[in-house]
Amino acid sequence: MQLDLALKWAARPLPLPVVRRLARTAYARLLAAHPNLFDRLGEHAAKSFVFAPTELPFVFVVRPQAGLDVLRKGALPRADVMLSGPFLTLLMLLEGAADGDALFFARKIEISGDTEAILALRNALDDNAINLPRDLSPLAGPLAGIVRAAMEQVRARAGGGEKARQWS
Repeated sequence: MQLDLALKWAARPLPLPVVRRLARTAYARLLAAHPNLFDRLGEHAAKSFVFAPTELPFVFVVRPQAGLDVLRKGALPRADVMLSGPFLTLLMLLEGAADGDALFFARKIEISGDTEAILALRNALDDNAINLPRDLSPLAGPLAGIVRAAMEQVRARAGGGEKARQWS
């Protein structure tokens, strides 16, 4: 997919502190927009979830009780759950726009670790109407409309067709 190659090319030279700051800002905005995001995790709220986009040199470590961290690949922390796959596919899962079971059985994503924890996270995500263009574009201030339109275009190209326009 062309978008995957573009992401891989664009992300490689990015300094880790820049990626970390962008990711933490987006994470904080999502939590502000969805304050109950992790309510359904129960006992799994203290666990760590590592998301490893296959085409990016970074991994994203989410600890619901402690926040988000970004690390370079190769320095993987111990995690209760590890989910890897294409970055845009992981974003579709975040929005509840993709069927995780189908992706797993089609070998488009890999999941390892505590399956109860990942199912609890999936249920938590399903309870929240996450829409990344809507939720994150306000971070762009006066350019929010342009950024939202661009994000929706990326979504449409990533998912293809009518389903992509109805991600959330």
